[in-house]
Amino acid sequence: MTLDVQFLTMIVMIISGIYLGAALETFLRFKPYWKSNWFMLYFMEIAFWLSQVLLLFYVLFLVNAGELRVYVFLALFMGFAAYKALFAPLYKRLLELFIRIILTCYHFIEKLIKTLVIAPIKYIIQLLITLILFIVQLLVKVFLFVVKVIFFPIKWILILLYRMLPKNIRNFLHKTAGFYSTMENICKKGLDYIRFKRR
Repeated sequence: MTLDVQFLTMIVMIISGIYLGAALETFLRFKPYWKSNWFMLYFMEIAFWLSQVLLLFYVLFLVNAGELRVYVFLALFMGFAAYKALFAPLYKRLLELFIRIILTCYHFIEKLIKTLVIAPIKYIIQLLITLILFIVQLLVKVFLFVVKVIFFPIKWILILLYRMLPKNIRNFLHKTAGFYSTMENICKKGLDYIRFKRR
């Protein structure tokens, strides 16, 4: 490996160390969101470190065909230390600012969707339900009116036929109607008593 390649490797590894510090800072910032779930905690830890190792090795492979030397680890550590000493406070402020911007945009889009999409859909659904109920009520009223119109002559015909019946048959019909009415009242009282006992 030539001196140029070694020098380039050291520069790239220092930059990679700075990147690793920033990536770790970002990971730790979001860690509380899955810290309560032990499965997610272990999964995210393993996934983070595995992805970082693979990424750093890929960068190293591009620079010097993946040759590992002691100075590679020293350069990586130097970059990480430089991030902690020089860039960490600035990066934390930028990260918090970026998170606030993302949250503001998210809340704005959420309110926009609720106002322009969800609210009109709700209003249209409520309007349709009101319209359907109105149409159903109207149809029921029309149906009842038609039934009354149809059965009005039949009612008078039955009344006339009833008046034309002999007196003894009319008395029998009165008694039968009274019997059925009494039985209906007894059944209703029995059902009410059973319901009251269940409570």
